[in-house]
Amino acid sequence: MIALPIVLPTAVCAQQTITVGPTDIGGTVTSAASPEAGVWVIAETTDLPIKFARIVVIDDRGRYLIPGLPIASYSVWVRGYGLVDSAKLTAKPGQLLDHTAVPAPNEPAAAHYYPAIYWYAMMKIPPVGDFGGKSDIPEKLTQTDWLKQTKNIGCIGCHQLGQEATRTIP
Repeated sequence: MIALPIVLPTAVCAQQTITVGPTDIGGTVTSAASPEAGVWVIAETTDLPIKFARIVVIDDRGRYLIPGLPIASYSVWVRGYGLVDSAKLTAKPGQLLDHTAVPAPNEPAAAHYYPAIYWYAMMKIPPVGDFGGKSDIPEKLTQTDWLKQTKNIGCIGCHQLGQEATRTIP
């Protein structure tokens, strides 16, 4: 096993270790000034009979451990809100692998990586007062009917609203 010493950039620097076993990949994720917290580290391989991926969330000190990986070569990268995907690094189980988080240059670049449900959750539901011909919404459409269509009867029944195709319709 390999022990990873991590020196925390705090007033009281404490030595922390991550033990990386023969089937694990572990390390730290930092940004320009400090450890990151709460972002994902993704390990993915196509070396196995099926495509295999494992995703973990780093702790508040920027540490991560992806345990119990089948022996293969993995692409490993960082993804998170407000970031763009980091460079994909290559690793095998038993290795330490540190990453640098990459802040998005702007909101649209960051939003490209958000899950579709994030976009769907940002949808503004028109207030009851906008229905019944009092706005651009068709007069006969009630808020209840609008919600039914939006939630499960209409497009959402077959299509994932919020995915890139539904938010960038040409």
